[in-house]
Amino acid sequence: MKSILDGYDRVTEMPSGKGNIREVIERQSKEITDMAGRKVKVLEEVRALEIAENHGLHLHEIFLEALGAGILPYRYLRNREAISIKDQIRLAESRVAVVGAGGLGGNVIILLARLGIGHLLVIDHDIFDETNLNRQALCSTGSLGKAKSEEAVEVVRAINPSVVVIPKRVKLDLSTAREALSGCDVVVDALDNIKDRLLLDKAAKEHSIPMVHGALAGFEGQLMTIYPEDPGLKLVYGEEGVEVERSRSPEAILGVPALMPSLIATLQAMEVLKVLLGRGRTFRNVILHVDLEAGRSHEFALAPGERDTHDPGQGEKAPRS
Repeated sequence: MKSILDGYDRVTEMPSGKGNIREVIERQSKEITDMAGRKVKVLEEVRALEIAENHGLHLHEIFLEALGAGILPYRYLRNREAISIKDQIRLAESRVAVVGAGGLGGNVIILLARLGIGHLLVIDHDIFDETNLNRQALCSTGSLGKAKSEEAVEVVRAINPSVVVIPKRVKLDLSTAREALSGCDVVVDALDNIKDRLLLDKAAKEHSIPMVHGALAGFEGQLMTIYPEDPGLKLVYGEEGVEVERSRSPEAILGVPALMPSLIATLQAMEVLKVLLGRGRTFRNVILHVDLEAGRSHEFALAPGERDTHDPGQGEKAPRS
């Protein structure tokens, strides 16, 4: 298979010690003019990959070192100025858990990888089947029968090899959730049943980790961001939740076309971005309900007086445990 390095001059005279990495990065970077006419120093991926290879480092480490020197990995050029170099460093240093790698989770994983989240923990025990092809972003005819969490590693590697993906092919229970979420900054609920959502909500609260909830059926979907001190999903589903038979679930009755998973996943990824960077307004203590077919969206307050308390810049930031 052809390497991305093919066709480029090799970087020579590379020092062997890690202490000289930044010096090498400086030499291999170049100044360009962006579309707005601004000068910016960038590091092309082919150069970064070769530096990583020669020094026995992961591309993630090279990108972090470059960003620390004010040099932008070329792949992130179009993130400016919406995402600053300081923001990009924060994203690269972050660890996000995505629980469920299907319709919602697959889209979330790809979006977060393109944004440059440093570490993605992907939890899903399932394998791909033919019914997943209509909507699940990680699913292709070549991945049928493969584990969803393992396929996430391969897909992300092809999209952004600087992102470290940790697959966990486990059945979710309180014990596995507690263990897996340790050290994460945010968790994304991309599950498909109430019982597991409530379990994940509990585990996230125990770790003091914000959780971004998403759910959908047909052309309708919902979104909410839950901080550790918030009532959370019990305001939506009750203390215990009422699980319906699989055959009577909204997803089974209304189907799950590709449009709504893509939309809700995009909103979830944006909530993750806002939580990590401490900016913007998250959907906290409110449910955002979207009906694509009707062309309408509504916000429903779940806790009286809480609507204006969901600015992550004012609230508690996600701690690193």
